[in-house]
Amino acid sequence: MKKIHLIFALFLLSVIAAFGQQTDKIWLSGIDFEHPKTWEFKVSAGNNSGEWSTINVPSQWELEGFGEYTYGRWYKELEQDEPSKEEGLYKLNFEVPASVKAKRVTIHFGGVMTDTEVKVNGEVVGPKHHGGFYEFEYDITQYLKFGEENLLEVHVWKHSEIGSVNNAERKADWWLFGGIYRPVWLEVKPKTSIKHVAVDAQMDGSLKADLDILNPSENLKVVASIALLGGESNLESQTINLNKTDTTQTITAKWNNVKTWDPENPNLYVLTLQLQKNGKTLHEVSERIGFRTLEFRKRDGIYVNGTKIIMKGINRHSFWPEGGRSTSKRISVMDVNLIKDMNMNAVRFHYPPDDHFLHVADSLGLFVLDELAGWQNPYETKTGEKLIKEMVDRDVNHPSIIIWDQGNEGGWNYELDDDFAKHDPQNRIVIHPWSDFDGWDTHHYPTFLTGVHRFGSGENVFFPTEFMHGTYDNGIGAGLKDFWEHYSKSPLFAGGFMWAFSDEAVLRSDWTGDEQFDSKGNLAADGVLGPHREKEGSFFTVKEVWSPIQFKPKAITETFDGSFLVTNDYLFSNLNTVTMQYRVMEADAKTFYEPGTAARILDSGTIELPNAEPGETRKIKMPVAEDFFKGDWLEITATDQHGREIYTFTWAIHKADYFADKFMCQTETKKAAKATQDDAIVTLKSAEVRLKLNTKTGYITEINSKKRAIPFLNGPKPIGMKAEVEKVTLSQEGQNAVCRIDYNGGIDHITWTMYADGRVHMELVALKNAGRNSGFDGAFYEGDIDKFGITFDFPETGVKGITLFGRGPYHTWRNRQQGIEYGIWEKEYNNTITGESFENLVYPEFKGYYANFLAGNLQAGENSFKIFSESDKLFLRLFIPEEAKKGFKGNHFQPAFPDGNISFMYEVPGQRAFKPLEQQGPSSQPSNIRIKSGDEGISMKLWFDFRD
Repeated sequence: MKKIHLIFALFLLSVIAAFGQQTDKIWLSGIDFEHPKTWEFKVSAGNNSGEWSTINVPSQWELEGFGEYTYGRWYKELEQDEPSKEEGLYKLNFEVPASVKAKRVTIHFGGVMTDTEVKVNGEVVGPKHHGGFYEFEYDITQYLKFGEENLLEVHVWKHSEIGSVNNAERKADWWLFGGIYRPVWLEVKPKTSIKHVAVDAQMDGSLKADLDILNPSENLKVVASIALLGGESNLESQTINLNKTDTTQTITAKWNNVKTWDPENPNLYVLTLQLQKNGKTLHEVSERIGFRTLEFRKRDGIYVNGTKIIMKGINRHSFWPEGGRSTSKRISVMDVNLIKDMNMNAVRFHYPPDDHFLHVADSLGLFVLDELAGWQNPYETKTGEKLIKEMVDRDVNHPSIIIWDQGNEGGWNYELDDDFAKHDPQNRIVIHPWSDFDGWDTHHYPTFLTGVHRFGSGENVFFPTEFMHGTYDNGIGAGLKDFWEHYSKSPLFAGGFMWAFSDEAVLRSDWTGDEQFDSKGNLAADGVLGPHREKEGSFFTVKEVWSPIQFKPKAITETFDGSFLVTNDYLFSNLNTVTMQYRVMEADAKTFYEPGTAARILDSGTIELPNAEPGETRKIKMPVAEDFFKGDWLEITATDQHGREIYTFTWAIHKADYFADKFMCQTETKKAAKATQDDAIVTLKSAEVRLKLNTKTGYITEINSKKRAIPFLNGPKPIGMKAEVEKVTLSQEGQNAVCRIDYNGGIDHITWTMYADGRVHMELVALKNAGRNSGFDGAFYEGDIDKFGITFDFPETGVKGITLFGRGPYHTWRNRQQGIEYGIWEKEYNNTITGESFENLVYPEFKGYYANFLAGNLQAGENSFKIFSESDKLFLRLFIPEEAKKGFKGNHFQPAFPDGNISFMYEVPGQRAFKPLEQQGPSSQPSNIRIKSGDEGISMKLWFDFRD
């Protein structure tokens, strides 16, 4: 049987002897799943059941190879009769020093799934605990053998004996686990002590604290002091007399010139309370607190320290693939930093998160919505009352927590709403997520035009606690800019929370073979990050859309004087707290002929930022050097006062034709190119390259470069329009051979030019003439154009990568064109299935649409060739991303791609999420064609270099 001798207890003896007034903690388990301790264990059913073994604590027993995995939609998509219901038995031997015999010893469980009975030395220490997301404790003083070995036995039921607990926690859209998954520890306190503290610390330095006192007596006082975390304390302590008999007492104090807490300036203090009698300290407790004032003004907004806030939030599960819901402070630090890196300031949970996550949220600065579990079903009242007390007692002093949630999407019990205030001196509001309740409208997954007397057209403050659903990364970034700008027009808007932070794909300890991680198809592949926090494309979309520094749209032209208009979109911080650096980047002319050639910094420096309060717009100006226009793109990086990158914004310095001329290799040759026609085939031939076109279809049928046959064929096929060849005309322009193909339909004509050195130029003109039409203004109109351009066939086999100049490095959609920036991107081929390729999750994905394409070297061995665009705002389409194979019926992985494999397009489709595109904003809607007589048409100019 496992035994903890508690070496730490020896140190504890000296501490107790020297001071005797602090609460001492003795770990019985590890501090987290990454630093566990081993206990004895037996599970009743499933894998490795029926025999005593050992297990790491804390952990989920499924991840340790025991029991059976169950996903919470067992009753619906998974069509199971019931979830797994195994039980687990734990044993541990431990010692408690004899010197603490006169003190009170409690045992604490950070979280156990789901019902728990605890025995010490064979005796049950208290009633069975029900509920898997809550910290609970028992006074075990009377059951201990001090100075001797003690036996701890814990019986855990994965499935609760209380139906409402199962309905609230285990009939849900998340993984269901079992076991002691959060730490277990002992606390040792004096008999007369402060059992619990609940603080309300206001922005003016005033403080109210509700104290639970054990064994109060006459002449008790509390000496209160505060110290700025990480700073010096020069604030005087304050002494408050207590009543002699009341076990619950309230004290007040006030300090001047405190630094307040908010997400942008998360100043924390350590509050120390000494319980004294006749000048002797009996007990001392410390709490980390933040001074901040919350105001909830109905029909107005939510205010923090007098500032109306907008929450830029996301929903997060406590989850790690190798740990289930057993996580660590390392993961919490990483996750809060990732949330902050997306320029978010808020997070919501479906249950109380790990305590270490809340500490990190306090320290780094996040608003938190802390939720009583209840996924579409509530706890019954008696159980709910106990769990609310446990939840609020643990979390009440975190300044990051600004709102209590009761349940989710119908999972609330109206009889419990008033219970939160019983334990919370700050009197935070209680919301019912997805409901328009008590003046707070939190409607889930609104459409762009939601608003018959609600949202922007209503009277109540609104903040959807779920929107922009992220399954397979198809909904968090796509359409976000539209929704956010639309909502932000209303003074009643208080923010929103996207779904969700990360894909919840768990390591399957019971699987063999190459596949290791399970997200139950599309059910848990909801994240803006992968399960190990791999960044999907929407990560950067959010980062730009929610950047607290917003540049007004600007194109750099020859008149550029270095000026920009910048808006301060912070809540609390001045623009001048931001550092801004610029870099003028110049790419080598050989970049696309020597992949991997690095761009150089032509010029760099600092941009001075003016004083600008939140919401104000100011002109800023960077120096423009004499050689500025030798550069190819401009980067401006904004960094916040804490050293965190806000975003790097980019602008192309020139137009597409400049770059084509710069980057494409041109050689002198004396031999002219020729154009010939043989029946239905036109041949354009230079000394190095031969290209054949079919005169009936206008398609390329063959390309040869010396001894190479390049399979870039069967195009240009029109996308989003129809076109039939009308006539073919050959001509000679100096040394260059020309083939003009005129069409009937959407394409007016395409001119192919074979240059003498082997370069091939294509100029397409489409939508030129209105033709015969009706209507008062004589325009031709066609709507619902979500794809428009031309496409070619090219084999995906053998493709190694691409050197790409444009906005990247992530692929994009019509309604997700933020978070991609100008640069030379070296992209290796991958076949990542977004939200499914968990064993080899390579981001950015290779295949898809790329915006503002300017140049590319497609590396495909003998099939390699180069493309240069003379047309701005062109999309390059590379192949078709492979679709998820495990999604359930009704999931929407991606919109249909056009025929072919490589396309050049002016219109690409939008990506849909929970809602169809018709219910999203303007950028998600298809475009339309409108032509009048005299229009010169739409031009697309491309260069192809098939030379060796």
